[in-house]
Amino acid sequence: MGKVAVGATVVCAAAVCAAAALVVRHRIRSSGRWTRAMAILENFKEKCGTPIGKLRQVADAMTVEMHAGLASEGGSKLKMLISYVDNLPTGDEKGLFYALDLGGTNFRVLRVLLGGKGKHIINQEFDEVAIPPHLMTGNSEELFDYIAAALAKFVATEGDGFHPAPGRQRELGFTFSFPVRQLSISSGTLIKWTKGFNIEDVVGQDVVGELTKAMEKIGLDMRVAALVNDTIGTLAGGRYCNQDVIASVILGTGTNAAYVERAHAIPKWHGLLPKSGEMVINMEWGNFRSSHLPLTEYDEELDVESLNPGEQIFEKIISGMYLGDIVRRVLCRMAEEAAFFGDTVPPKLRIPFILRTPDMSVMHDDTSSDLRVVGSKLKDILEISNTSLKMREVIVELCDIVATRGAHLSAAGILGILKKLGRDVRDGKKQKSVIALDGGLYEHYTKFRISMESTLKELVGEEVAEHIVFEHSNDGSGAGAALLAASHSQYLGVEES
Repeated sequence: MGKVAVGATVVCAAAVCAAAALVVRHRIRSSGRWTRAMAILENFKEKCGTPIGKLRQVADAMTVEMHAGLASEGGSKLKMLISYVDNLPTGDEKGLFYALDLGGTNFRVLRVLLGGKGKHIINQEFDEVAIPPHLMTGNSEELFDYIAAALAKFVATEGDGFHPAPGRQRELGFTFSFPVRQLSISSGTLIKWTKGFNIEDVVGQDVVGELTKAMEKIGLDMRVAALVNDTIGTLAGGRYCNQDVIASVILGTGTNAAYVERAHAIPKWHGLLPKSGEMVINMEWGNFRSSHLPLTEYDEELDVESLNPGEQIFEKIISGMYLGDIVRRVLCRMAEEAAFFGDTVPPKLRIPFILRTPDMSVMHDDTSSDLRVVGSKLKDILEISNTSLKMREVIVELCDIVATRGAHLSAAGILGILKKLGRDVRDGKKQKSVIALDGGLYEHYTKFRISMESTLKELVGEEVAEHIVFEHSNDGSGAGAALLAASHSQYLGVEES
C-alpha cells in the first residue's frame, strides 16, 4: 500500500512538473512571438518616420517637381495640367446654372440659383441617376443619349424662380472625373476610361462635343460652359465663399490638389495671357514621387499588386483607398512571422482591401477602456475573436503610424504649394492663405485631419501659421461645377433685363 502511495505521489509530481514545464515553454514561446511581433511593428514605425527635416525635404521636392511640370509637358511626374479656368467665382454671380457630375456608376444633375453680391446660393436642387451596367461598356451614343435624356427630364421639373432669364440659354458645368486632355475651358478629349467604364469609341473624342450632340438631338438648349474635375470644383466653391482661397486639396478615396498660378509663371503656356493674369493648375499630385518619401516594403508590395504599378505613389501612402490595406498588410506579416493571432493566420486577413480606411479610423478613435470597438471590428471584418487588450493596443498603434505618416506627408505637399507661391514666409502684407479641402478622409477621419493641420503649422512656424486657414469646401463636383459655369458664362458683363 505504501509503495503504491509513493508511486502515485511520484507520478503526480512528474505530471505537475510536466504541466509546469509546458506552461513555461508556452510562456517562453508566447514571449518570443510577442517580441517578434513588436520587432515587426518597431521596424515599420521607424521606416514610416516623418521628422520635420524629412517633411521639409518632401516639400522642397514637391516645389521642384511643380516647376518642372509647368516648364514642359512630361517634364515631371506631376502633370501640372492647365485647366483653362482663368476666372474663378467672385461671389457676385447671379442667375440659374446647371451641373452634371459624372464620375462613377451614378451621375448627378444639379441646378443652382445664385443671388448675386452678398446673397450667394439662394437655392439648389439635384437628382441622382444610376447608369445601367450595359451602358458602361456599350457605345458613346447610347451613354450620352441616356445622360441627355436625364438632364432634359430634370430641366422639365424647374419650379418657380428656377427659370433662366428670358432669351438666355441654360448653361452647365460638367464634372467629368476621368483622365482628360483639356483643350479649352469647355472641351477636352478622353485619354482613357477608369472605374469600370470601357466605351472604345469615346476615347480620343471631345466629351463635351458628345454630350452637346446628344442634347441637340432631343432639343435641349443647353451650353456646356465649363469642363472640370472635382478638385477644381472644390477650389471654385471655396473661392466663391472666400476670396483668399489659393488652393484646394481632395483627401478622399483618392487625392489631388489644384491651385491658382500666375499665368506668366507657366512656361509651357503658349496662348495669350488671360485678362485675370491667373490660371488654375490641376497638379494631379497623387503621382508625385521622391526619394525622400518614407516608403516601406509593405508599400512596395501594395504598389506591385495594384492595377497601376509604379504610378500614383503619393496617393498610395496618403489616401483613403489604401491606408486600411497598409494596416492589413502589416498585421498579416505579424500573423505569418510572429503568430500574432495564434498558430494559424486568419484567412480573411489575406484578402486585399478587406480592411477599409473608415474601419481603421473607427478603431484608431476608440476611447473605451477595453478598446471594445477594436475587438468588435476585428471580429466582424476579419473573424478574429478573443483578442487581448495588449493586442488591441498594438492595432491602435499601427493605425496611428499609418495615419500619421499620411497626414504629415499631406501637410508637406501643401507646404510645397505654399513655397511655390511664396506664401511660406512672412511678407509683411498679412494676407491670408486659405486652403479649401474636401473628401471623406479629411471630413471623417478626425485624427488624420488634426495631425495634418498641426503639422503644417509646425512646418511654417507660428507667425506664418496665423495666416494659413483650412476650410471645408463641400461638393466641388456639384455646386463647384455650377459656379464655374457661372464664372465662365457667355453672358458675363451683360445686365439682366
